[in-house]
Amino acid sequence: MDNNKHKLVVIVGSVREGRFGPVVGSWVAEQAETHGAFEVEVVDLAEIDIPLALPAASPKFAGEDYPRPAGMAALTSALESADAFIVVTPEYNHSYPASLKAAIDWHFSQWTAKPVAFVSYGGAAGGRHAVLHLENVLTELHAVTIRDGLAFPNYFTAWQDGRPLDSQAPVYAKTLLEQLAWWAGALRTARATAPYPA
Repeated sequence: MDNNKHKLVVIVGSVREGRFGPVVGSWVAEQAETHGAFEVEVVDLAEIDIPLALPAASPKFAGEDYPRPAGMAALTSALESADAFIVVTPEYNHSYPASLKAAIDWHFSQWTAKPVAFVSYGGAAGGRHAVLHLENVLTELHAVTIRDGLAFPNYFTAWQDGRPLDSQAPVYAKTLLEQLAWWAGALRTARATAPYPA
């Protein structure tokens, strides 16, 4: 890894058949790579073994001994090594997918003192309800959520050939990435300087 770049993990949160998430995730990763401040890894939750049933112990207290399935090792490793995250989420019933909640709940320290930005898509609200819920959850895990996100209302008519039709979308993405890069640098320095008081 280039130490001058921040390790960014783009998480594609939907596992639903026929999902649009990989299209959005691919575009977001492209924007991040073009930005230049990040080394980008895309993690598609549809490719990860994420059981809904959790062990009795909490990952908050079990640490490295937490009994995760072997099929989750790549996800855990990606989260652990990340300096920053972008969560790509649809909105299902005014919230986010169960797959994303399970992926979050199987981990704890991997989110701590790291910045998280959101890119959402959906109907008229563009996935904003999902993001509001995610902000609450990730704040509980001591992550730092970024103010400026991207939302794509009515994505089924707002995208063509893998790209948003709104010509301003790359401008909004740059704003998100600038904020994410600033927080990634600041928090990486802080984590290296002193343990976070969780």
